[in-house]
Amino acid sequence: MTPASRSPSMTRRGFLAVGTGTIAAVALASCATRPRYVTPTGAAVRQAERARGGTGRVARVDLVAAPTQIDLAGTTAKTWSFGPVPAPTIRLTAGDTLRATVRNRLPADTSVHWHGLALRNDMDGVPGATQAPIGAGEDFTYEFVTAQPGTYWFHPHVGAQLDRGLYGALIVDDPDEPLAYDEEWVVILDDWLDGVTGTPDEVLEELRGGMGGMMGGGGHMMMGARSALLGGDAGDVFYPHYLINGRPPADPETFTSTPGRRLRIRIINAGSDTAFRVALGGHKLTVTHSDGFPVDPVETDSVLIGMGERYDALVTLRDGAFPLVAAAEGKGEMAQAIVRTGSGDTPRASATLPELSGSVLTASGLAADRSVVLPTRAVDRELTATLSGSMMGYDWAINGRRFDPAEPLAGALGVTQGERVRLRIENTTQMWHPFHLHGHTYQHSGAGPRKDTSIILPGKSLTVEFDADNPGLWAAHCHNIYHAEAGMMTILGYHAA
Repeated sequence: MTPASRSPSMTRRGFLAVGTGTIAAVALASCATRPRYVTPTGAAVRQAERARGGTGRVARVDLVAAPTQIDLAGTTAKTWSFGPVPAPTIRLTAGDTLRATVRNRLPADTSVHWHGLALRNDMDGVPGATQAPIGAGEDFTYEFVTAQPGTYWFHPHVGAQLDRGLYGALIVDDPDEPLAYDEEWVVILDDWLDGVTGTPDEVLEELRGGMGGMMGGGGHMMMGARSALLGGDAGDVFYPHYLINGRPPADPETFTSTPGRRLRIRIINAGSDTAFRVALGGHKLTVTHSDGFPVDPVETDSVLIGMGERYDALVTLRDGAFPLVAAAEGKGEMAQAIVRTGSGDTPRASATLPELSGSVLTASGLAADRSVVLPTRAVDRELTATLSGSMMGYDWAINGRRFDPAEPLAGALGVTQGERVRLRIENTTQMWHPFHLHGHTYQHSGAGPRKDTSIILPGKSLTVEFDADNPGLWAAHCHNIYHAEAGMMTILGYHAA
């Protein structure tokens, strides 16, 4: 992530160019009394990967990151992508090994983070913590076992690149799938400005000036976005487009099927500053999974999805043409696709869709399926991550410290392998934050859902538990990319033996 301040002796680019062994050495040398942590390429990480076993099957993927243009209903936008936006879905079966070669043909460093997967630490794609960045013109191969079935996705972890077109779905199929359905669709939601009103780097630069410098209006900042579901302020950034599978409502994606078929929809929020309220006109959704893990099924009119979250839902299709809508929560706009199973006029985008004002499911209304409930055991360690900052100063932080990749382990949350950890995430700010923990899936308290990304409302807290069973250095951060880049990030580090 971009530092809040730079060390005079080492620039960000110079720091990120070193290998992970040197990264740990630089960070630890700064203070002799600081705890020692497992390194991403250490023996504990290799041992954990061997313990995952696997099927022995290897899925090989080439991802070429390069400048491109996309057509947004007649508006041509320059962006960066892995080919089409979103990238073609990567699909494999639990236990298979993914071998993905990333070819960086961008004019900047990049990386790929495999969001939601409990994978080996040196493949997590976080420059400054787990790897050196992939430099312009360079290639890097990620290789790891995908142990857990579910709906995941991939995106960069360098600067504000998440707010470009560099993302796609990663689906890990369950070889013993318990759900019964006839077909499946992957639906990726996004808020889009790149190449239309500016670039993510320009947005970040403007936001870093804080609200005090924006009172004159204009620019990229969005004023007046409000949502009761999100506890007030709904977002920072104005987006001219909201997309489903890379297409705006004026040129919508169309899904076709036949009446009566049972459908599984895998919904991914790849946005950078927008929560979406998702509904299918004329239908109820039965939510079955959150962040890849099964939950007790819940029927709802719509579901609220924060950035980085994923929800799977089942629906039995009716006869006709229906809008699949993702309303940008609190922002007054929406993304829309069309579901067609028969004749009828193509529905228009409409904020008055009855399902959007009906029941809205959030993670607090979910319970983990008993097959994935964490076993009861004593808590060995309690940690707190206090989220702080404001729009006025744009000084987002965790535990009073703005993340600096030149000193990534400063303020790290330390755990020991084998511990049951209770983490309390306290939001002391006036904005909501989607909190994401890399390399682990935690469980919300009270037998709640298993997740890796959770909405923390302003002035509220969330308590989760997880087992420290995946050694390494793991990023924990707000998944609003602009909050993270401004400093709302830390590292969960495993103590070295």
